[in-house]
Amino acid sequence: MRYQLPLKYLDTVARVGSIRKAADQLAITASALNRRIIAMEEDLGLPIFDRVAKGVQLNAAGELFIHHIRSQLADMERVKSQIHDLQGVRRGHVSIACSQALMVTMLPTEIHKYQQEHPEVTFSVKVCTRHTAISDLESFSADLAVVFEPESSAGFQSRLCVPKQLYAQFSASHELNGEGTLRLRDCLNWPLALPTKSNGIRYLLEQSAASSSSSLNVSIESDNFHLLRQVCENSNLVSFTLDTELSAHNRSQSMSYRPIDLRDIQLGMLHVGQLKDRHLPVAAAKFLDQLEQNYQDG
Repeated sequence: MRYQLPLKYLDTVARVGSIRKAADQLAITASALNRRIIAMEEDLGLPIFDRVAKGVQLNAAGELFIHHIRSQLADMERVKSQIHDLQGVRRGHVSIACSQALMVTMLPTEIHKYQQEHPEVTFSVKVCTRHTAISDLESFSADLAVVFEPESSAGFQSRLCVPKQLYAQFSASHELNGEGTLRLRDCLNWPLALPTKSNGIRYLLEQSAASSSSSLNVSIESDNFHLLRQVCENSNLVSFTLDTELSAHNRSQSMSYRPIDLRDIQLGMLHVGQLKDRHLPVAAAKFLDQLEQNYQDG
Protein backbone atom coordinates (compact mmCIF):
# COMPACT_ATOMS: atom_id res chain seq x y z
CA MET A 1 0.00 0.00 0.00
CA ARG A 2 1.17 3.51 -0.79
CA TYR A 3 1.24 4.77 2.80
CA GLN A 4 3.70 2.01 3.60
CA LEU A 5 6.23 3.11 0.97
CA PRO A 6 8.35 5.21 3.38
CA LEU A 7 8.52 2.23 5.74
CA LYS A 8 9.57 -0.10 2.91
CA TYR A 9 12.20 2.44 1.85
CA LEU A 10 13.73 2.46 5.33
CA ASP A 11 13.59 -1.32 5.58
CA THR A 12 15.41 -1.72 2.26
CA VAL A 13 18.14 0.76 3.26
CA ALA A 14 18.62 -1.07 6.56
CA ARG A 15 18.92 -4.45 4.82
CA VAL A 16 21.44 -3.44 2.14
CA GLY A 17 23.36 -0.87 4.24
CA SER A 18 23.60 1.65 1.41
CA ILE A 19 21.32 4.44 0.23
CA ARG A 20 22.58 4.17 -3.34
CA LYS A 21 22.12 0.39 -3.55
CA ALA A 22 18.68 0.66 -1.94
CA ALA A 23 17.70 3.39 -4.41
CA ASP A 24 18.64 1.09 -7.30
CA GLN A 25 16.40 -1.65 -5.90
CA LEU A 26 13.53 0.76 -5.26
CA ALA A 27 13.81 2.49 -8.67
CA ILE A 28 14.16 6.00 -7.23
CA THR A 29 17.09 8.39 -7.11
CA ALA A 30 19.55 8.23 -4.24
CA SER A 31 19.00 11.91 -3.46
CA ALA A 32 15.23 11.43 -3.23
CA LEU A 33 15.68 8.43 -0.95
CA ASN A 34 18.12 10.36 1.24
CA ARG A 35 15.56 13.17 1.59
CA ARG A 36 12.95 10.63 2.69
CA ILE A 37 15.30 9.31 5.37
CA ILE A 38 16.16 12.79 6.63
CA ALA A 39 12.46 13.69 6.80
CA MET A 40 11.72 10.54 8.78
CA GLU A 41 14.59 11.27 11.17
CA GLU A 42 13.31 14.82 11.66
CA ASP A 43 9.84 13.49 12.49
CA LEU A 44 11.36 11.14 15.06
CA GLY A 45 13.58 13.86 16.47
CA LEU A 46 16.78 11.82 16.26
CA PRO A 47 18.88 10.01 13.63
CA ILE A 48 18.28 6.33 13.00
CA PHE A 49 21.26 5.72 10.71
CA ASP A 50 24.95 6.32 11.28
CA ARG A 51 26.76 7.41 8.13
CA VAL A 52 29.89 5.26 7.72
CA ALA A 53 32.55 4.90 5.05
CA LYS A 54 30.81 2.02 3.26
CA GLY A 55 27.28 3.39 3.52
CA VAL A 56 24.88 3.55 6.46
CA GLN A 57 24.13 1.37 9.46
CA LEU A 58 21.38 1.42 12.06
CA ASN A 59 22.17 2.95 15.43
CA ALA A 60 20.50 1.86 18.67
CA ALA A 61 17.39 3.97 18.02
CA GLY A 62 17.30 2.72 14.45
CA GLU A 63 17.36 -0.91 15.57
CA LEU A 64 14.28 -0.30 17.71
CA PHE A 65 12.50 1.59 14.96
CA ILE A 66 13.27 -0.90 12.20
CA HIS A 67 11.93 -3.76 14.33
CA HIS A 68 8.67 -1.80 14.66
CA ILE A 69 8.60 -1.17 10.90
CA ARG A 70 9.13 -4.82 10.03
CA SER A 71 6.47 -5.87 12.49
CA GLN A 72 4.01 -3.43 10.87
CA LEU A 73 4.85 -4.59 7.35
CA ALA A 74 4.52 -8.24 8.31
CA ASP A 75 1.21 -7.61 10.05
CA MET A 76 -0.17 -5.83 6.98
CA GLU A 77 0.80 -8.80 4.80
CA ARG A 78 -1.10 -11.04 7.20
CA VAL A 79 -4.21 -8.83 7.02
CA LYS A 80 -4.05 -8.65 3.22
CA SER A 81 -3.77 -12.42 3.09
CA GLN A 82 -6.81 -12.79 5.34
CA ILE A 83 -8.82 -10.39 3.15
CA HIS A 84 -7.95 -12.37 0.04
CA ASP A 85 -8.94 -15.54 1.87
CA LEU A 86 -12.34 -14.08 2.76
CA GLN A 87 -12.86 -13.20 -0.89
CA GLY A 88 -12.08 -16.75 -1.91
CA VAL A 89 -8.93 -15.64 -3.71
CA ARG A 90 -6.01 -17.83 -2.73
CA ARG A 91 -3.27 -15.27 -2.95
CA GLY A 92 -0.41 -14.37 -0.70
CA HIS A 93 3.30 -14.77 -0.20
CA VAL A 94 5.29 -17.22 1.91
CA SER A 95 8.85 -16.42 2.93
CA ILE A 96 10.99 -19.29 4.18
CA ALA A 97 14.44 -19.60 5.74
CA CYS A 98 15.73 -23.10 5.07
CA SER A 99 18.77 -25.24 5.78
CA GLN A 100 20.80 -25.91 2.64
CA ALA A 101 20.51 -29.65 3.19
CA LEU A 102 16.72 -29.49 2.72
CA MET A 103 16.66 -27.42 -0.46
CA VAL A 104 17.41 -30.23 -2.90
CA THR A 105 14.27 -32.33 -2.59
CA MET A 106 12.06 -31.71 0.43
CA LEU A 107 11.24 -28.03 0.10
CA PRO A 108 10.93 -27.88 -3.72
CA THR A 109 8.54 -30.84 -3.57
CA GLU A 110 6.35 -29.19 -0.93
CA ILE A 111 6.28 -25.82 -2.70
CA HIS A 112 5.31 -27.46 -6.00
CA LYS A 113 2.50 -29.36 -4.30
CA TYR A 114 1.18 -26.20 -2.64
CA GLN A 115 1.27 -24.12 -5.81
CA GLN A 116 -0.61 -26.83 -7.68
CA GLU A 117 -3.59 -25.98 -5.47
CA HIS A 118 -2.82 -22.28 -4.94
CA PRO A 119 -1.05 -20.98 -8.08
CA GLU A 120 -1.45 -17.33 -7.04
CA VAL A 121 0.67 -17.80 -3.92
CA THR A 122 4.32 -16.80 -4.35
CA PHE A 123 7.35 -17.98 -2.40
CA SER A 124 10.75 -16.61 -1.47
CA VAL A 125 13.34 -18.96 0.01
CA LYS A 126 16.64 -17.99 1.59
CA VAL A 127 19.39 -20.16 3.02
CA CYS A 128 19.77 -20.14 6.78
CA THR A 129 22.05 -21.92 9.21
CA ARG A 130 21.23 -23.47 12.57
CA HIS A 131 22.45 -20.20 14.10
CA THR A 132 20.66 -17.67 11.86
CA ALA A 133 17.17 -19.20 11.63
CA ILE A 134 15.85 -17.27 14.64
CA SER A 135 17.26 -13.93 13.46
CA ASP A 136 15.53 -14.42 10.10
CA LEU A 137 12.25 -14.90 11.94
CA GLU A 138 12.84 -11.99 14.32
CA SER A 139 13.62 -9.61 11.45
CA PHE A 140 10.46 -10.78 9.63
CA SER A 141 12.53 -11.69 6.58
CA ALA A 142 11.01 -15.17 6.94
CA ASP A 143 7.58 -16.38 8.02
CA LEU A 144 8.80 -19.93 8.57
CA ALA A 145 12.11 -21.62 9.25
CA VAL A 146 12.79 -25.15 8.02
CA VAL A 147 16.02 -26.08 9.73
CA PHE A 148 17.93 -29.17 10.80
CA GLU A 149 19.18 -29.08 14.41
CA PRO A 150 18.47 -25.38 15.07
CA GLU A 151 20.22 -23.54 17.86
CA SER A 152 18.05 -23.35 20.96
CA SER A 153 16.18 -20.05 21.32
CA ALA A 154 13.25 -18.89 23.44
CA GLY A 155 11.90 -16.97 20.44
CA PHE A 156 11.68 -20.04 18.20
CA GLN A 157 8.35 -21.85 18.29
CA SER A 158 8.72 -25.31 16.77
CA ARG A 159 5.51 -26.40 15.08
CA LEU A 160 6.82 -29.63 13.62
CA CYS A 161 9.71 -31.85 14.69
CA VAL A 162 10.73 -34.81 12.54
CA PRO A 163 13.57 -37.25 13.36
CA LYS A 164 16.00 -37.72 10.48
CA GLN A 165 18.84 -40.18 9.99
CA LEU A 166 22.24 -39.26 8.58
CA TYR A 167 23.46 -41.08 5.49
CA ALA A 168 27.00 -41.33 4.20
CA GLN A 169 27.31 -40.63 0.48
CA PHE A 170 30.21 -41.61 -1.75
CA SER A 171 31.06 -42.86 -5.22
CA ALA A 172 29.47 -46.17 -6.25
CA SER A 173 33.00 -47.49 -6.81
CA HIS A 174 34.08 -46.57 -3.26
CA GLU A 175 35.33 -49.30 -0.90
CA LEU A 176 32.54 -48.37 1.52
CA ASN A 177 29.86 -49.34 -0.99
CA GLY A 178 27.68 -52.12 0.36
CA GLU A 179 24.46 -52.92 2.19
CA GLY A 180 23.16 -52.04 5.63
CA THR A 181 24.28 -49.48 8.16
CA LEU A 182 27.77 -48.04 8.28
CA ARG A 183 29.84 -47.27 11.36
CA LEU A 184 31.04 -43.69 11.54
CA ARG A 185 34.59 -44.78 12.33
CA ASP A 186 34.77 -46.44 8.91
CA CYS A 187 33.86 -43.13 7.26
CA LEU A 188 36.46 -41.25 9.28
CA ASN A 189 39.23 -43.32 7.70
CA TRP A 190 38.62 -41.40 4.48
CA PRO A 191 38.97 -37.73 3.50
CA LEU A 192 35.69 -35.91 4.04
CA ALA A 193 33.65 -33.36 2.11
CA LEU A 194 31.60 -31.62 4.79
CA PRO A 195 29.20 -28.71 5.20
CA THR A 196 30.42 -25.73 7.21
CA LYS A 197 30.29 -25.69 11.01
CA SER A 198 27.10 -23.63 11.03
CA ASN A 199 25.22 -26.58 9.51
CA GLY A 200 23.22 -29.08 11.57
CA ILE A 201 24.78 -32.13 9.89
CA ARG A 202 28.27 -30.86 10.69
CA TYR A 203 27.16 -30.15 14.25
CA LEU A 204 26.12 -33.78 14.77
CA LEU A 205 29.34 -35.07 13.22
CA GLU A 206 31.46 -32.80 15.43
CA GLN A 207 29.57 -33.92 18.54
CA SER A 208 29.98 -37.60 17.70
CA ALA A 209 33.66 -37.26 16.82
CA ALA A 210 34.36 -35.39 20.06
CA SER A 211 32.59 -38.01 22.18
CA SER A 212 34.74 -40.78 20.68
CA SER A 213 37.96 -38.72 20.69
CA SER A 214 38.07 -38.97 16.89
CA SER A 215 38.97 -36.28 14.39
CA LEU A 216 37.36 -35.22 11.12
CA ASN A 217 39.75 -35.28 8.17
CA VAL A 218 38.09 -32.46 6.22
CA SER A 219 39.39 -32.22 2.67
CA ILE A 220 36.65 -29.98 1.26
CA GLU A 221 34.26 -27.73 3.16
CA SER A 222 31.27 -25.98 1.58
CA ASP A 223 27.75 -24.80 2.37
CA ASN A 224 26.61 -26.04 -1.07
CA PHE A 225 25.29 -29.60 -0.87
CA HIS A 226 25.21 -30.08 -4.62
CA LEU A 227 28.94 -29.36 -4.72
CA LEU A 228 29.60 -31.76 -1.84
CA ARG A 229 27.85 -34.56 -3.69
CA GLN A 230 29.58 -33.76 -6.97
CA VAL A 231 33.10 -33.83 -5.52
CA CYS A 232 32.42 -37.30 -4.10
CA GLU A 233 31.23 -38.69 -7.42
CA ASN A 234 34.67 -39.23 -8.95
CA SER A 235 36.90 -39.44 -5.89
CA ASN A 236 37.43 -41.31 -2.63
CA LEU A 237 35.79 -38.52 -0.61
CA VAL A 238 32.94 -39.25 1.79
CA SER A 239 30.15 -36.80 2.57
CA PHE A 240 26.84 -36.90 4.45
CA THR A 241 23.21 -36.09 3.76
CA LEU A 242 19.74 -36.64 5.23
CA ASP A 243 17.27 -39.40 4.40
CA THR A 244 14.80 -36.65 3.44
CA GLU A 245 16.92 -35.88 0.38
CA LEU A 246 17.22 -39.44 -0.91
CA SER A 247 14.15 -39.50 -3.15
CA ALA A 248 14.23 -41.84 -6.13
CA HIS A 249 14.69 -39.05 -8.70
CA ASN A 250 17.57 -37.57 -6.73
CA ARG A 251 19.61 -40.78 -6.62
CA SER A 252 22.46 -41.20 -9.06
CA GLN A 253 23.81 -44.51 -10.35
CA SER A 254 27.30 -43.11 -9.83
CA MET A 255 26.65 -42.52 -6.11
CA SER A 256 25.98 -44.83 -3.18
CA TYR A 257 24.28 -44.09 0.15
CA ARG A 258 24.36 -45.94 3.47
CA PRO A 259 22.75 -44.98 6.80
CA ILE A 260 25.05 -44.21 9.71
CA ASP A 261 24.64 -46.62 12.61
CA LEU A 262 22.48 -45.07 15.34
CA ARG A 263 25.01 -46.19 17.95
CA ASP A 264 27.34 -43.54 16.52
CA ILE A 265 24.95 -40.71 15.65
CA GLN A 266 21.41 -40.58 16.99
CA LEU A 267 18.58 -39.30 14.85
CA GLY A 268 18.82 -35.56 14.27
CA MET A 269 15.80 -33.29 14.46
CA LEU A 270 14.31 -31.37 11.56
CA HIS A 271 12.25 -28.45 12.86
CA VAL A 272 9.67 -26.33 11.09
CA GLY A 273 8.98 -23.28 13.19
CA GLN A 274 7.95 -19.67 13.43
CA LEU A 275 8.55 -16.66 15.62
CA LYS A 276 6.91 -17.33 18.97
CA ASP A 277 3.41 -15.83 19.35
CA ARG A 278 3.38 -14.39 15.83
CA HIS A 279 0.12 -14.65 13.87
CA LEU A 280 1.15 -15.99 10.49
CA PRO A 281 -0.26 -14.76 7.16
CA VAL A 282 -2.92 -17.12 5.82
CA ALA A 283 -0.73 -18.46 2.99
CA ALA A 284 2.14 -19.25 5.37
CA ALA A 285 -0.22 -20.84 7.90
CA LYS A 286 -1.76 -23.06 5.22
CA PHE A 287 1.66 -24.09 3.93
CA LEU A 288 2.63 -24.99 7.49
CA ASP A 289 -0.55 -27.08 7.74
CA GLN A 290 0.52 -28.97 4.62
CA LEU A 291 3.95 -29.70 6.08
CA GLU A 292 2.40 -30.91 9.33
CA GLN A 293 0.05 -33.24 7.45
CA ASN A 294 2.86 -34.69 5.33
CA TYR A 295 5.54 -35.06 7.99
CA GLN A 296 3.86 -35.42 11.38
CA ASP A 297 4.35 -39.17 11.19
CA GLY A 298 8.04 -38.72 10.32
